[in-house]
Amino acid sequence: MDWNTKENRQLIAGILKLENADEAKRFLRDLMTPQEIKEFANRFEAASLLSSDMQYNYIIEKTGLSSATIARIAKWLYGSLGGYRLILARLSNPIANHHHNHPKLRKGLSLS
Repeated sequence: MDWNTKENRQLIAGILKLENADEAKRFLRDLMTPQEIKEFANRFEAASLLSSDMQYNYIIEKTGLSSATIARIAKWLYGSLGGYRLILARLSNPIANHHHNHPKLRKGLSLS
């Protein structure tokens, strides 16, 4: 995937500007259909369940995803890029490694 296109850089920059859950919900709803949001949420749930060693059959039942989709998610979860692992780790420890939670940033000060 070429992340260096203007469109992809702009999308990533926009995501990084989101400051809270309400902004994220509004942005995602404008960007995607409700069904697309549900699909992404189910994929993320599958990654979470896989990281908890849940069986494919349970994940299929809980998310409605196909076994092929779950297998792809497992490949990405345990693959070299580590995007799922990064976010799952941050969600299990929400204060660690997150710039929005830095006390100086909450007060409106920069870190520089």
